Amino acid sequence: MKKFSFKGGIHPHDNKFISENCSIKTILPGDELIFPLSQHIGAPAKPVVSKGEHVLAGQIIACKKAMISANVISSVSGTVKAIDSRLDATGAYVDCIVIANDHQYQTVNEYNSINDYQNYTDEKIRELISQAGIVGLGGAGFPSAVKNTPKDPDSIKYIIINGAECEPYLTSDYRLMLEKSDELIAGIKIQLQLFKNAKAIIAIEDNKPDALNHLKKATINESKIEIAPLQTKYPQGSERVLIKVLTNQVVTSGMLPADVGCIVNNVASVIAIYEAVALNIPLIEKIVTVTGDAINEPNNFKVRIGTKYQTLVDACGGFKVPPKKIISGGPMMGTALFNLDIPVTKTSSALVCLSEDAVSKNTPTPCIHCGRCVNACPIGLVPQLLYHYAKINDQENFIKVHGMDCMECGCCTYSCPAKQNLTQSFKKIKRAINNRKKGANNG
Repeated sequence: MKKFSFKGGIHPHDNKFISENCSIKTILPGDELIFPLSQHIGAPAKPVVSKGEHVLAGQIIACKKAMISANVISSVSGTVKAIDSRLDATGAYVDCIVIANDHQYQTVNEYNSINDYQNYTDEKIRELISQAGIVGLGGAGFPSAVKNTPKDPDSIKYIIINGAECEPYLTSDYRLMLEKSDELIAGIKIQLQLFKNAKAIIAIEDNKPDALNHLKKATINESKIEIAPLQTKYPQGSERVLIKVLTNQVVTSGMLPADVGCIVNNVASVIAIYEAVALNIPLIEKIVTVTGDAINEPNNFKVRIGTKYQTLVDACGGFKVPPKKIISGGPMMGTALFNLDIPVTKTSSALVCLSEDAVSKNTPTPCIHCGRCVNACPIGLVPQLLYHYAKINDQENFIKVHGMDCMECGCCTYSCPAKQNLTQSFKKIKRAINNRKKGANNG
């Protein structure tokens, strides 16, 4: 069978062996859970509860307040302890709802009830997705209700299910494909219900042969669902890369996948859609990989959103050795942490605990114009040129050389023999450009 790939990219050690054979285990949270109001792209949600109020698991505690936004839902029953600023994985203080867990886990009445969803209208399905607060669970956090409501549903030809999981160390989606394949396929069929002219493609890297074989067997009688093996290469799981290699369509900055007839969803997002539409279970839990050479017992956990990272480390038996670096997410696109007293959110994917911090040992030297960054860029940019404009904060020229198309995947930084902080500089100037545009629009 043909294996799909793309030009550029890199081949870092994937280190998935550490946790790939660890079945998903459920752990319960501690006494306090923290729910940031912004766990998604778009406007933060607006609190609809007050300090001192008792809430139930599955209850909306903050409502979306714009088209591109998402509800925030309590994952436990308990009392609203505070609505204030708390630290998140980015190192920033953000607005949060803090709930004192009563450890009873009482749910709203409709939670986990069976729906006759095959007979639902498209509007009803989209409303259930919206109410459930589902977002892209691969890390981007784009609200799923918006993604599944394009201007012209009949123009959607491909529903791409992203099972690549190309980030090193991460194995949560791999375990879901093995352990929750029935729910995954049911979720795909719900999306096919919404997009009558589409076919579904489950894209999986070939370093996951068990998942490939398992889903091939599970979909053997599904005429509208295909399995696409991908060559193992980072960032094969990028939305733009997947669309290009599977459909030969190009998505650039300012475009949406729907503009080229595609809807792309992460494996976990599709399962969350099934649970919301079929069972009235909103997004209150997440599968998180805890891994790395510094952790005692690596694992894949089913954990309630709002749980502190420290709880996950404790469930692994703590650290084997004091970690020199802890990353929320994968090592290529994740964020280094200096505190574990922060919450698991909708977009959390992993906690990577490392005994060495290789990056901190790097001392940048002058560019030698070798072109390795150009060869590695998966979308054909010239990182060397982008870096020149980013260093001098030349925003106009950065935009002219398509800097806003940068996916911030880190391939250029990984490939650079001079160890220059390319991706970090691109993130900084892109943030400045976006803030400038927001300021102009608000003005």
